[in-house]
Amino acid sequence: MDFNQLIESVNADTYQSLKRSVELGKWSDGQKLNKEQRALCLQAVIAWETNNLPEEERSGYIPPKKHTHCGGEGEVSEPVEQALKWK
Repeated sequence: MDFNQLIESVNADTYQSLKRSVELGKWSDGQKLNKEQRALCLQAVIAWETNNLPEEERSGYIPPKKHTHCGGEGEVSEPVEQALKWK
């Protein structure tokens, strides 16, 4: 079984368990994850989320900021001139 087949066979409960293990750094029985286990679990969590969740619900999602300069979408306003104050 290759990695993609493995990810396709993971159910939501197993995904939640893997995600929780990565967050806490230990398995549900309290045994600590080593670096390799944590990396593989995180890879599995990300792959599962990519296949099963919309982008805004995935781990690490940061919503895009509204683009308001350089002719982007939204209202285009003229720059406001401000006087310099010298001290």
